[in-house]
This record gives sequence, structure tokens and C-alpha cells, in this order.
Amino acid sequence: MGTFKAVVVTKGETGTTAALSTFDENDLMDGDVTVRVSHSTLNYKDGLALTGKAPVIRRFPMIPGIDFAGVVETSSHADFKPGDAVILNGWGTGETHLGAFAEKTRVKGDWLVPLPAGLSSAEAMAVGTAGYTAMLCVMALERHGIRPDRGPVVVTGAAGGVGSVATALLAKLGYHVIASTGRPQEASYLTALGAAEIIDRAELSGPAKPLAKERWAGGVDSVGSHTLANVLAMTRYGGAVAACGLAQGMDLPTTVAPFILRGVSLLGVDSVMAPKTLRLEAWSRLARDLDREKLATITSTIPLESVIEAGQAIIEGRIRGRVVVTID
Repeated sequence: MGTFKAVVVTKGETGTTAALSTFDENDLMDGDVTVRVSHSTLNYKDGLALTGKAPVIRRFPMIPGIDFAGVVETSSHADFKPGDAVILNGWGTGETHLGAFAEKTRVKGDWLVPLPAGLSSAEAMAVGTAGYTAMLCVMALERHGIRPDRGPVVVTGAAGGVGSVATALLAKLGYHVIASTGRPQEASYLTALGAAEIIDRAELSGPAKPLAKERWAGGVDSVGSHTLANVLAMTRYGGAVAACGLAQGMDLPTTVAPFILRGVSLLGVDSVMAPKTLRLEAWSRLARDLDREKLATITSTIPLESVIEAGQAIIEGRIRGRVVVTID
């Protein structure tokens, strides 16, 4: 394949432009594994890259898309051979390295992990970086001792990609999940995922007090800003909150009160550069602990040609759950 289809973002005098284009294989970046991509997914970060709403892309032209599943076409890496099914999350793909919204990509083999047994490529991308990040958050809470018997856990942005998978995972593991959303019409959707309670995001989105009434033992936050500040202020003594997103903002207008008066811990969760051992554990847990039927209910599928339009929709809060991009 000398050329292939790809969504390419270019930068001009008036800003960035995304378009479905023909890309030359010779222009792929360096790497020791070439992968024929079968599926990708649409994450909030992808929406930012496609729309130019934030400086996610740091070189141009860029093929966005921060994760993919596919089959190895050529490899000089010791761990992979042609025909191997693989997945990738992060490592700068779609930001500094040509990404996943294309029929083909070339990457470093150290960035890849094998497709877990029992998961199809489509299912892996239904999980995607959002679901993989949700699993990292759950693992962080577990390492801190936040188990179901400690009390409720809150999930912010619960109808989004990270929130949907976090809600489903935590509910299956036996937690009492309080789902926070700004979309009341999604109540039945969240209940079906396992949420025991649903609260309006307005309860958390305003300026926070240094401390508030203790409501939960832990939380998964993908929103940041005032929302995270309120979640921390309402966390019980000795609790913990795993933070992985900034949909409301990257500021954190809070005080040290939750940390020094209640012993609350803020657990930062990074999915982009996470070590391989953590990635393998997360994907193994996802294959085991995530309800496939619930995964199917939160997933929609679009072709590569629809990615640009969907990127605008996810930024505007019009996407529910997970979106799989079918490429090959």
C-alpha cells in the first residue's frame, strides 16, 4: 500500500483544519513496527485535536487519534511478528507522533501491548483509552485501600467515556456508585450501567468550600476545576480521589483542608506514559472485570469518514459513552 486514507490536521494562518486525505506511506514516522489499523476510538483529547480547541497537537501535519487496535504488518521488534493483534494507548500518538485515524501507522514496538485474550479489536477500542484510563483509576483506588466496604464512590462526568466505563467497572466490583452528570436524560443509561444514585453536576460545579459534608469514600474525576475541588471537600476521612481529566478546566481552586484535616489523598492518573507492567495489568483486568453486555450498550460505531464531525460533537458534550471508529 503506497498510499492510504487518513484524517490529517494541518495548520494555517487562521488556525487548524482537519480533512480526510490520502497519505503516503513513505511519510510515516520512524518505528520498528508497522500496523494495519482496524479500529480506533474517539476520546475527548481527540476532539480537542480535531477541532483545535486546545493545543493537543504539537507538530504539523498530524494524523490525530491516540489509540488503535490492529494487526502487525512488518516488525523488527523482538516481541512482535507479522499477524500479531496489538493495541496502543498514548505515547504521544496523535500529538507528536502520527496517530490512529488512518489505515496504517508505524510506531515503536515498546509502545504496543498484545490484544488481550477474549477481546476483539472492536471491543478493545470500545474500551479505548477512556476505558483503560478508567481501569487505571479503579486500580489506584484499590491500591489506596478504597474497597466497596469503605463506602460510596462518586464518578464525575459519568455519561462520558471515562465515566461510563468507570461506573460499569465499579458497580460490577461491588461499589455503591454515585454518578454525577449534567445530562438528566441519561439517568436510565447510568442506572443500567450500575449507578446506585445519580446527582446533578450542578451540585459539584460551583466554587467549593474548604470542607463540606462527608459524602463518599472515594471518587473518579475526569472533570477537574471546581468539580474536583468539591469532590475532595466532600470525601470522607482517609478517602481518596483518582483524577484523570480536565473537561471543566485544568485549575484546582481548593485548599489544603481536605488533605491535612481529613487525610484525603489525590491520586493523579496518567494513561499516556504509564509503564508497560501497569498497562498489561489494566488490560488484563478489563478483559476480566468489564461486563461485555454493558460495554456494548455504551458503544456506538462510526466510519473514519465521520470522525471530524464526531470530534466537534464530543467537545460540545453531545457524545454518550464510547465511539468506535471502524477503519479497515
